[in-house]
Amino acid sequence: MTIFTSPFNDVPTTGLTITQRVFRGLENRPDEVVLTDGPSGRSMTAAEFMDQVKRMAGGLAAAGFGAGHTIAIMAPNIPEYCVVFHAVAWGGGTVTTLNPTYTANEVAHQMADAGAELLITIPDFLETAKEGAGDTPVIAIGTAEYAALFGDPITAQVPVDLGDFTVVLPYSSGTTGLPKGVMLSHRNLVINLDQTIVAADFQAGEVTAAFLPFFHIYGMTVLMNVHLGGGGALVTMPRFDLPLFLQISQDHKAQRMWVVPPVALALAKHPLVDDYDLSALEEVFIAAAPSGPELSDAIAARLGCKALQGYGMTELSPVSHVVPRTAPKSGAAGVTAPNTSCRIVDIETGQDLPAGAEGELWVKGPQVMQGYLNNAKATAESITEDGWLRTGDIAKIDEDGYMFITDRLKELIKYKGFQVAPAELEATLVAMEGIIDAAVVGLPDDEAGELPVAFVVTGDPAPDEAAIKAHIDKQLSHYKQLHHIYFVDEIPKSASGKILRRFLRDRLNG
Repeated sequence: MTIFTSPFNDVPTTGLTITQRVFRGLENRPDEVVLTDGPSGRSMTAAEFMDQVKRMAGGLAAAGFGAGHTIAIMAPNIPEYCVVFHAVAWGGGTVTTLNPTYTANEVAHQMADAGAELLITIPDFLETAKEGAGDTPVIAIGTAEYAALFGDPITAQVPVDLGDFTVVLPYSSGTTGLPKGVMLSHRNLVINLDQTIVAADFQAGEVTAAFLPFFHIYGMTVLMNVHLGGGGALVTMPRFDLPLFLQISQDHKAQRMWVVPPVALALAKHPLVDDYDLSALEEVFIAAAPSGPELSDAIAARLGCKALQGYGMTELSPVSHVVPRTAPKSGAAGVTAPNTSCRIVDIETGQDLPAGAEGELWVKGPQVMQGYLNNAKATAESITEDGWLRTGDIAKIDEDGYMFITDRLKELIKYKGFQVAPAELEATLVAMEGIIDAAVVGLPDDEAGELPVAFVVTGDPAPDEAAIKAHIDKQLSHYKQLHHIYFVDEIPKSASGKILRRFLRDRLNG
């Protein structure tokens, strides 16, 4: 067995819950501002944050939503998001994080699958939240109902099993299929926080503009938990806005930007960037989707900083690979994080491959998820009996231990860092009257990464492109929308009925 190990020393396990670990990074700086709302400027000190977490945990328990209960949150990046997340965790509960752009149908699916008993949102999302939640109570941040959730503080962490208890349920499509609840334990989150701090050389005092959504594992771990738990601070952005992002980075003298490829492209090419003083910037870190060496090199040249990549997935809490600051390599997705091992496995034979060969990336470490909620079959397909996570990505590892993503075994489309499951779009398409069959693939795009496009077989009467797009728009989130529709006589399939997507991709490339 050829196993690639980390160049970093292992980080110790702490025996702490995720909120205890975050508090450890706050307790010695009670008067420091650690959370600021970017658009309004309102702020929260470390002491205020910890107090709100403890009082909300007490209020949730008093209202019957304490230990063992699952609370959903559907909100943009605001300081209160961090309070709700850690109040649930401190009180011994589970938090499931919903994408704020979800439709009512998508809200209903995740609420039911996760078993959520309360949904916390913001006033702007209240209508959709209530429609999706049905009879489940919904409370909006900033209202009297929200204020009533604060009660007598719970002064100590409610005891939980660090390895077995699921503290957070983000949803991911995994390697295939519809979104599934990824069960992550306190131990998963804590160890990945510490792995990331070491691998990314995170320094106390770092402040960054936090636009990467907290509902997504990248924003949840690398921004919210690493910055608060590692001695840093966040200026939250409810959505990405280039002028505000650059203004925050300038005003707070950001040393590092955590971005996704579309934002990296703006940093490399947008003329607005030249209007801001980014002289404090030392690093732009790109993750959530593969990015070529050309983009990294262009950013480094323009901004006079290092442009590095990392790799991870929700099922890995998420970080498994980071390019070290001290030894950058253009185009690499990283070296293996502390406490982590990986293999490159031949997709046909299942045999391990040596350095330089391409195969599926398998990862093993304490950050590997517990499994998929209510889906033992998908769990068994993703995690081997001895604990290796099959990532579904094709990669190679060079002689120096740097990993490069070269292709995708899985069918997921990566649109601006978001995962789009073809199966979900296809199911929505064939449910429409007049559509007989459908297949969805990703069309490569310099800005978005990939654009979801569909091939459809229509009947009589046949809906046109506008009608099909309107149907999808009503049913699914903005990032799942189709950018083009091709009308075909049949969808190419194997003898077993599996869509032969490579033929469709060949048609696009032809």
